[in-house]
Amino acid sequence: MKASFFVVLLILFGTRGMAQAPSTTAATQTYSSDIGFSYSLPADWEVVDMSAALKAEQERTKAAEGSDQEKRGVGCMQIAMTAHHGTPASMIMAMALPTSCIGSEMSEKDLPGFGMGASQGIQQQFDLGEPVVATYSLGSHSAWIARFAATLKDSSHRPYTVETVCALLKKGSVCWMVLAADDDALATFEHGFATLDGETPVPLVPADVFVKGQQ
Repeated sequence: MKASFFVVLLILFGTRGMAQAPSTTAATQTYSSDIGFSYSLPADWEVVDMSAALKAEQERTKAAEGSDQEKRGVGCMQIAMTAHHGTPASMIMAMALPTSCIGSEMSEKDLPGFGMGASQGIQQQFDLGEPVVATYSLGSHSAWIARFAATLKDSSHRPYTVETVCALLKKGSVCWMVLAADDDALATFEHGFATLDGETPVPLVPADVFVKGQQ
């Protein structure tokens, strides 16, 4: 599962200039996945179409050396959405792994490995701080979250805040990630409404998730 995040991050940072989807005129834009989740963002976040880049990376991974598990994880990954906003750009992405493709169900103990795999990708371009980790519930679903600072190598820009949230669904698992250049971007990520398996939409990250005693 770690390989999936690693690939997505390399693709993302290598394709910032890709054509963007038309923006919506609504106050928010919502992205849905057929494995059972949706997520909403403000309409002024610009969407990047990653399908061609992901397909190319999946083909490259399929032909390269590596374990069957790694190749299966990359081949099964779905990018539900990627979006960016501001200068320097903050980025939000959501990725899913369907159980029907992976062939085995993930459990709560697998979520940290799935989520922390993100750091393997961004370590090539960022110096990372120590993560703060917590678990919580999104409706009836188990969720895992990690937050840490990430400073671009050879850059004087203030550190980004990286936050990753992973949750289990009936048909698979989903992870959201933000590379937040400022507090507004982090708040947008955390306040975005997520719907899991048809339940009532809730903010992705509760305000008190990192309060002592919840880690």
